[in-house]
Amino acid sequence: MTEFDEREEAFERRFAHDQTIEFKALARRNKLLGLWVADLIGKRDEAADAYAAQLVAAQAGGASDDDLFDAIRADIALSGAHKSDHRIRRTMDELLVRARAEIIAGI
Repeated sequence: MTEFDEREEAFERRFAHDQTIEFKALARRNKLLGLWVADLIGKRDEAADAYAAQLVAAQAGGASDDDLFDAIRADIALSGAHKSDHRIRRTMDELLVRARAEIIAGI
């Protein structure tokens, strides 16, 4: 195996690792996001966990961040709670940063 081949394999392994981290981070972010929204809209305990699981499953099923945002915004509006679009997106971003850090740290 040449040095070039070894480098190529190393890059491929790193890419696969990064993709795995990103997938796990998105799932964790969506769980945290679901729990945040559930609290806003008055869901507790099992109902909050179920709501969070729905968000995780939605993105695993192909929903984009924009799709999740639209669903969250609609749920918040239906509940009578008020959060600006900016605050929802900012929370999504903040929770993704937190989720990535937790995954990398092994938490």
